[in-house]
Amino acid sequence: MDEITCKLLVIGAGPGGYVCAIRAGQLGLDTVIIEQGKLGGSCLNVGCIPSKAIIHVAEEFAVLSSAASGKSVMGLTASAPTIDLAKAVGWKDDIVRRLNGGVGGLLRKARVKILHGHARFEDGKTVVVETETGSQRVRAEVVVIATGSAPVELPSLPFGGAVISSTEALSLSEVPKRLAVVGGGYIGLELGIAFAKLGAKVTMVEALPRILPLYDEELTAPVARRLDELGVEVLTGATAQGVQAKGALAVGTADGQGRRIAADKILVTVGRKPVTADLGLEELVLDMDGRFIRVDERCQTSMRGVYAIGDVTGEPMLAHRAMAQGEMVAEIVAGHPRAWDKRCIPAICFTDPEIVSAGVSPEEAKAAGLNIKVGQFPFAANGRAMTLHGEQGFVRVVAEADRQVVLGIQAVGQGVAELSAAFGLAIEMGATLQDIAGAIHAHPTLGEALQEAALKGLGHALHI
Repeated sequence: MDEITCKLLVIGAGPGGYVCAIRAGQLGLDTVIIEQGKLGGSCLNVGCIPSKAIIHVAEEFAVLSSAASGKSVMGLTASAPTIDLAKAVGWKDDIVRRLNGGVGGLLRKARVKILHGHARFEDGKTVVVETETGSQRVRAEVVVIATGSAPVELPSLPFGGAVISSTEALSLSEVPKRLAVVGGGYIGLELGIAFAKLGAKVTMVEALPRILPLYDEELTAPVARRLDELGVEVLTGATAQGVQAKGALAVGTADGQGRRIAADKILVTVGRKPVTADLGLEELVLDMDGRFIRVDERCQTSMRGVYAIGDVTGEPMLAHRAMAQGEMVAEIVAGHPRAWDKRCIPAICFTDPEIVSAGVSPEEAKAAGLNIKVGQFPFAANGRAMTLHGEQGFVRVVAEADRQVVLGIQAVGQGVAELSAAFGLAIEMGATLQDIAGAIHAHPTLGEALQEAALKGLGHALHI
C-alpha cells in the first residue's frame, strides 16, 4: 500500500474542508485533502449554490407569469411563459461545474495534494483512502474532520420513488404538478416557494405550531402571507405518516382528523445529520454531543491533534460557519493564536421575502436578562424597496439600553440577504446605535432602512 506523510490532513472538501486546506497551504503547511465525491461538498453541488440558482429561475418565471396574467402593477405584459426545467437544471449544473473547477484550481495553487476516495481512520494519525486505483495510507501530524452532513430520512418516508430529498429536488427534469413538502424549516420553505412559483400546487406539512420555528414570528409573518398569495397550503401541528397508494401522503393533522394529500413528489426536509458512518470513528476516542463531534473554542476534539469543523460539530449548519472554522484551524495548526467567536454568525432564509438574522433577537436578549432597546423601520417607508415592489418587511436593530451597543440585527424583505455583511460587520466591530445612525448611507438603497432603524432606536427616525 502506497503511503503519504503530511503535516495536515483534511477529510472532506466541502466549504470548511477546502478553505482549511487552502489556508494551510498558503501558510506553508504540507497539506492533503480527501474527498469522496465532488470538490465543494453538499453546499456547492447539491445545496446552497444550486438551490439559489433554481430559486432565481423561479423568481424570473413568476415575474413573467404575473405579466402574462395581466396582474402586473408595473405595466409589463407578456405571452404565457413556459418553463423547461431540464434546461434550467442544465444552467444550474454549469454553474456548479465552473465552481468545482475553481475550488480545484485554488487547492492546486495552494499546493494542496488532492486525493479522491473514501477515507477511514486506522488511528488518530493514520487514514486509509480507498481510491479508484487502490488503497493509499496517509499519516499526518494533524487531522481535520470536515465530512459535512446529509438529509435526514424519515422511517415512514424512506427516500426513493416519489419521496425525494433536496438533492433530487434540485435535479428534477420537470415541475411536479402536486408537491408535498414535509418540514417547514428554511430548506423546505425555500424549495416549496420556488416550485410554487414554477406552477406546482404545493402543500407544506410542519409538525410544530408554525413555519420557520427558529425565527421569531414577527420575522416569519411576511413569509406566511406570501405563501398564502402563492396558493401554498400550510398545515402546522401536522405529521407525515407515510405514502398511500396512487401518489398520496397520509398526514395526521392538529385536529386529530387525518388528511390525504395528493402528491406527485414528496419532498422531505426535516433536517440534516452528520456524515460520520464508515469513517472509522470507533478507532478514535472522541467525546460526542449526540450524533455530533464535540469540540472546544479552537475546534479541537477530545483527542490531541484531531480537529472537527462544520456540520459534523452541530448547529448552526451553515457553510460560512464551516469556512470560518476551517480558516481558524489552519492558522492554529500553523501556530497562530486563534479561538472561535460565535457571537455573530448571520443566518439567511432565501424565502420570499428573504430573512436575515445576525446576533441576538429581542426574545433572546430578554431571556438573557439584558436591558435592551429596539429600533425597527418598515420597508414600506423605503423608496428603493418600493421601486423593487418589495414593501413587505422591515429592518430591526437590537441594542443595549445603557451603552447602546448593537447586539443583533434582523430583517425580512426582498433582497435583504445582501445586507447580511453590513449587519455582521456592525456587530463584530462593536458598533453603537449612534455609529450606524451617523454613517452616511447611500440613497436610494435598502441599506437606508438600517440607518433609520438605528435612528428609531435613538428616538428620532426621520422617515416614519
